[in-house]
Amino acid sequence: MATVTGKRAELHRMVMQEHTCPSGLKSLDLLKREGYVVDDHELTSRVEVDAFKKQHDVETTPQTFVEGKRIGGYGDLLAFFGREVKDKGATTYTPVIALFLMAALMALAASWAAFGNLLTVEAAEWFVAIAMSLLALQKLKDVEGFATMFLNYDLLAQRWVRYSYIYPFAEAMAGILMIAGALMWLSIPVALFIGTIGAVSVFKAVYIDKRELKCACVGGDSNVPLGFVSLTENLMMVGMAFWMLLKPMGVGGGH
Repeated sequence: MATVTGKRAELHRMVMQEHTCPSGLKSLDLLKREGYVVDDHELTSRVEVDAFKKQHDVETTPQTFVEGKRIGGYGDLLAFFGREVKDKGATTYTPVIALFLMAALMALAASWAAFGNLLTVEAAEWFVAIAMSLLALQKLKDVEGFATMFLNYDLLAQRWVRYSYIYPFAEAMAGILMIAGALMWLSIPVALFIGTIGAVSVFKAVYIDKRELKCACVGGDSNVPLGFVSLTENLMMVGMAFWMLLKPMGVGGGH
């Protein structure tokens, strides 16, 4: 956006040798994109930062002033310009959408590399298997956090706690083996077992008990609501297991 004469802002942000405040950089960028000439005051030492906070009676930096009026930090600046201010605790499907989209693109890329064709049976198989692997990866980032959230609704985990720790590894193993098309005698029953128990557990918690819980499907720090997404994950595993059982019989064929 072009700079408009008369639109001026004053920004005070932390820029020290060991740390440059990310929110300060975001504030500076936002002000420039909104067409402001920015009087950028860099606070280059802890003494300067503390003195600024004391002078203006604020607890954090950066701080933006427009026409002499203090706007506040980066979140306040977003609100000032009518931009969306994201609530970190709000429920969101973004992580799941991104994960499934990435799985689909990876499957299509693999299909093109292997067969020179995007739309193949293998692409569909790889999509499910890659999605399983990526979902397992999210859980493996914090197994303890996943287990805590998983215990809220999984019926088997509530009876045998160790299952909540085994689950991410089992899902990862099944997904990787299905990508490779190897050891199907192992991956099929594992996927069928954990998928069936998971689907029943989610259905009971959400649609029978009407509980409002966070889904552990993308890890223990997820804000994705339990329901359709987790049910889909489990049904995909069950469907993939049955498909792999039927495939040797000639059902569906290959690419």
